[in-house]
Amino acid sequence: MKKVAIIMGSDSDLPVVEAAFRELEKYGVDYEAHIMSAHRTPDLAAEFSKSAKENGFGAIICAAGMAAHLAGVVAANTTLPVIGVPIKSTFEGLDSLLATVMMPSGIPVATVAVNGAKNAAILAVEMLALSDDTLADKLMKEKHAMIEGVLKKEQKLQSELKTK
Repeated sequence: MKKVAIIMGSDSDLPVVEAAFRELEKYGVDYEAHIMSAHRTPDLAAEFSKSAKENGFGAIICAAGMAAHLAGVVAANTTLPVIGVPIKSTFEGLDSLLATVMMPSGIPVATVAVNGAKNAAILAVEMLALSDDTLADKLMKEKHAMIEGVLKKEQKLQSELKTK
């Protein structure tokens, strides 16, 4: 199975990114986490990206705040899918969101919600599941569990409304 790279622009992003760690662990997907900056270590980020496929990665998650150019720098240097996680910083994360999502033609970055590291991990698992039926089955079981959870809440609501 391919692994997922998780790159943070700063160690201050770690509390948000930990949700991705937990989600990948839940699905049994191996990952590596690194700190690289699009601005302070651009050569390191580019070099990592260029060799990621050969190093066994199937997707890369990039989390960054403020200028949030990390995902774009990584995407420019790899053919692997890159998922951007805009980190809430100034302007409630709108600056990070716009910097992550507004990519030039030919350099796509899939972008999740501000601080959406859990969804980034799920999206990475979905990408890996395209060629891994075991992962696809785990994803389907999770979706069924979510459906059951909503149906139970609906039943509870209807019961409570009938007693009023």
